[in-house]
Amino acid sequence: MAEAPVLEDTERTTGRVALRKNIAAAMALSGAVRSTLGPKGLDKLLLDDEGRTLVTNDGVTVLETARVEHPVARMLIDASSAQDRAARDGTTSAVVIAAELLRNAWHLVLQGVHPSTIVRGYRIAEIEAMTHLESIAFEGNEDDLVTAVRSSLAGKASRGVQTRLADLAMEAARCVERTVDGNHEVDPTRVSKIIAVGRPATDSEIVEGLVLQKRRAHPEMIRLVENDTIALLDGALERRNMRGDVTFQATSPDVLEALRRREISRLLEDVEAVAAAGVKVLAVSGAIDDEAHRRLLDLEIQAFRRVPSNDLDLLALATGATVLHHVDALRAEACGTVLESRSHLIGDLHHWTVRGEGTAATLIARGSGDEIAEETSRCFDDALGVAAHLRKDRRLLVGGGASHVHLARHLRRVAEATPGREQLAIEAFADALEVIPRALAENAGLDPIDALLDVTAAQAEADDGGARIGLHLDKREPTDLGEAGVLEPLSVIKPTVSGATEAACAVLRIDDVLWARLEAQIPDDIQAQLDAMGGQDD
Repeated sequence: MAEAPVLEDTERTTGRVALRKNIAAAMALSGAVRSTLGPKGLDKLLLDDEGRTLVTNDGVTVLETARVEHPVARMLIDASSAQDRAARDGTTSAVVIAAELLRNAWHLVLQGVHPSTIVRGYRIAEIEAMTHLESIAFEGNEDDLVTAVRSSLAGKASRGVQTRLADLAMEAARCVERTVDGNHEVDPTRVSKIIAVGRPATDSEIVEGLVLQKRRAHPEMIRLVENDTIALLDGALERRNMRGDVTFQATSPDVLEALRRREISRLLEDVEAVAAAGVKVLAVSGAIDDEAHRRLLDLEIQAFRRVPSNDLDLLALATGATVLHHVDALRAEACGTVLESRSHLIGDLHHWTVRGEGTAATLIARGSGDEIAEETSRCFDDALGVAAHLRKDRRLLVGGGASHVHLARHLRRVAEATPGREQLAIEAFADALEVIPRALAENAGLDPIDALLDVTAAQAEADDGGARIGLHLDKREPTDLGEAGVLEPLSVIKPTVSGATEAACAVLRIDDVLWARLEAQIPDDIQAQLDAMGGQDD
């Protein structure tokens, strides 16, 4: 039977050819970020169409910024982004392991092993890996947790900045830590950030409460309010406009003046309603009219205008207030409580600091320039995500590739007891995990094969199984990395391995790629110019 007409304008690739091209795309993507892995990893310089530059060591930032169109490469980027959302670390490792799983699978396919068999073997290895990782994990103390957060920043900043941001991340996580319905919760979204340029990154600080880059609606308003009431309005304090399309004729200037006085009167009634509710701090997302400024000043109400809606939501979490859409809905029960509401200067900019009974914190990210301050903020995001996980799950693993080597050794023993061709896939899975220590060694200028063999031999000779022994990149020899302070959260490594396995299996199950042929089209703006030129010729 002839091929269906619906595929006439489609380029089709099937079988091994499709798999080979998909794996090649995955390997190319892995090669783009592999050199950023570890404390000795190198940075990437990213440029956009407008000439703006970004220097970063963060793998997911590189991948999400790059223009990648290949669908399989996009799948790996999505896996990296999911890892970033879940754990804020391990994004590069997820891509590198997934690509290595695919490369090892290709060697098995060439030997005659069906992709479905490889997928089954990989699933067996994944389940066994999750169980074994939990068996070698240990409970960390407070110092260990800070060390693990610092390890997550390896290669992303100087040692001084790593130490400072790790301490700040743990402090911020403690600030937003709370118990809800018996469940322990640490919500990183309760931590806001502001950029302050002009001082070293090590001068960054955490402020308990929210710090917003806002100034008072009137410069003579009270600067400090303590232990009082706050109201949040997702609207404006300004003269009310007529609803609908209304047209009227004024017979004399007195009519217009009466209308203006009535508008002002209605506005002042809204202000009086705010005061009647006992409010001493007011934040609105819209404008505040001049007449309202003066009355709020007389009533000793501290007011802030044009506060973004997302900041209003953070203020609601911090103070317990309800965000209202109109003053008419203002009641005492909708108000919140501020322990402190202070207007002050940070550098040359006005800021508003709010501390409430809820949980909230703010990072003041500093740097000698805009790019450095922005990178400080991005590094803090990663550290905070790891710290938040550690406040809920304190189990740790030894990093530096030690756990990956130990897991690979364990899976090879599992493979020996597994019948069928799945045994080959489990061995390929174990080989893929060893790409992490090999990449770490390679980025440190060491021979990756020799380094891996040395670590494997040292673990095999250890009496306790050697789960803590890995390659010390400074000493350039196998060392107990637990004593060296190279620790990683179990909650980071587990999703890294499972996410990489999921992405690799999804690619292996693809045996048919259909590319729709698109006719060349002229962009609309170019076509408009051509049409205009044609009209001029006529």
